Amino acid sequence: MILLLFSVFYNPFDSTKEISWLQFEKEMLSKSAVDKIVVINKETAEIYIKADKIGSGEFEEITNDKGPHYSMAIGAVESFEAKLEKAQENVEMAQKVEVLYEDRFEIGTLLSWILPFALILLFYLFIMRRMRGSAGGLNNPMMNFGKTKAKPTRIDEKTKVTFKDVAGLKEAKVEIMELVDFLKRPEEYTRLGARIPKGVLLTGPPGTGKTLLAKAVAGESGVPFYSMSGSEFVEMFVGVGASRVRDLFKQAKEKAPSIVFIDEIDAVGRSRDKAKSFQSNDERENTLNQLLSELDGFEANSGVIVLAATNRLDVLDKALLRAGRFDRHIYMELPTRIEREEIFNVHLKRIKTDDSVKVDLLASLTPGFSGADIANICNEAALLAARNKKEVVTNEDFTQARDRVVGGLERSSKIISPNEKLIVAHHEAGHAVTSWYLNHVDSLVKVSIIPRGKSLGAAWYLPKERNIITKSQFEDQMCSMLGGRAAEEIMFSEISSGALDDLEKVTKQAYNMVAFYGLDKVIGPLSYYDSSGQYQGMMGKPYSEEMGMQIDKEVHALVMKQYKRAKDILKEHSEELQKLGQLLLDKEVAEIEDLEEILGERKVKNLLKMND
Repeated sequence: MILLLFSVFYNPFDSTKEISWLQFEKEMLSKSAVDKIVVINKETAEIYIKADKIGSGEFEEITNDKGPHYSMAIGAVESFEAKLEKAQENVEMAQKVEVLYEDRFEIGTLLSWILPFALILLFYLFIMRRMRGSAGGLNNPMMNFGKTKAKPTRIDEKTKVTFKDVAGLKEAKVEIMELVDFLKRPEEYTRLGARIPKGVLLTGPPGTGKTLLAKAVAGESGVPFYSMSGSEFVEMFVGVGASRVRDLFKQAKEKAPSIVFIDEIDAVGRSRDKAKSFQSNDERENTLNQLLSELDGFEANSGVIVLAATNRLDVLDKALLRAGRFDRHIYMELPTRIEREEIFNVHLKRIKTDDSVKVDLLASLTPGFSGADIANICNEAALLAARNKKEVVTNEDFTQARDRVVGGLERSSKIISPNEKLIVAHHEAGHAVTSWYLNHVDSLVKVSIIPRGKSLGAAWYLPKERNIITKSQFEDQMCSMLGGRAAEEIMFSEISSGALDDLEKVTKQAYNMVAFYGLDKVIGPLSYYDSSGQYQGMMGKPYSEEMGMQIDKEVHALVMKQYKRAKDILKEHSEELQKLGQLLLDKEVAEIEDLEEILGERKVKNLLKMND
């Protein structure tokens, strides 16, 4: 290709020299040295020198007798003819230079049209050859978008996570371990006519160990384990998601028995309801349809078990959840106190601690924490101890780590004016005094006015684990949350914006009591809670405007009643409120001993023990 282009645009054997019109007129035409002129394609003039002039004088360098000897760009033919006529106006007709016109085929012009198309064709053939030459395109990056990204876990290289590393989750582990046992010894189950479950759906709040349990299955099963996230199915190319689903199950069937784990399946398995049609995605729906077909379609999916995990069970398509596709639904709840002890024991194995660390106490101080939260607390405690150059992690480090995870980083450098500090101290004291004299509020542990995260102060409680909450418990909690705002009004006859978080929580809780739990006498036992999520994407509400006005009225009355109740409690115990506020101004932190010294022994302690 290079030699061809070189010969077209620069020919070393071509002796024709290009000249200008001025040079042609002065050196050749005026000296009657021109034999003839041939105009090629109305663009270039080839000049032939007379035979008797070649090899002598100014034309001594010419070695080619035949010619052409010179060439010249003429521009327009009419202009060239006019200039030539003017230059020869005093020359006799017989001596005038003969001008010939010739249309000549130029290979360079042809190449300028053919070459771009030829290069495109060569590039296309090169790419197609590479595709054919790389095992049908399986290893070619340009053809990989239709192939699954899931890679099987090698049986001889088991993952480090086993069922021993999964603390708590006793019921979930029993079902999952039965699944693994079925894969290892299928004859014990099939002799009675049982068939292998097709799918297991793990669902629950974030951080409860769904993915960890799947990793344990990979470590214990001893069969090929394919892991993939739901978002990896969907790409910008149409049809890629469905192609990846087909390829994933094709590979899994070839190595059956095998396990396929799809993490965050809600990314591809969202509901196709009409109410959510404006949010529809054709590519995602095609992928979901292919997934439904592979899970339980016309062809039997023998030997392949599908594990899936999600914390958005409410948005999944009903066709995906039916038996035959996911035979078992395992709900993984937040761990209980005993399960939290087990989780702490697992994470404390790699941490150097002293005798002050009590696992049962740590489990009691972390109600509502998931396994991921507990792992984070253990890591934060180790980081705090290392930052303070300690040899071991103490109970104080775990307490500070818990406060940091719950409330945020302590900001001791934040500058607060004395007036603001006075308001914050009495605000937190109001929470403490109000909750101290209410029967159904959790035990108070500590009160602090040190800024932490976005808050300027906090009251720390020891929550009890409840499965149901009564109306009186709801009301006491609301009264306790309104105690800070009530204390500001009583002490300073002025209210501030510091109660924003409390007011937000109280308002939401009041609406839940009236509109969801049916705890209001006027509204009655009605619930407008949307467990299916069908009203989530709609602009309207499931009740009329009149009912909405009634709900607002009852919510307002409920909040104002508890606010008045909080003010009455604080007025009755105004002396304790002032003492506790002054103590917080002096020490910034009031522990349980300080609270008992000012407020006395809490009278509801015996009641709390009886409830426990």
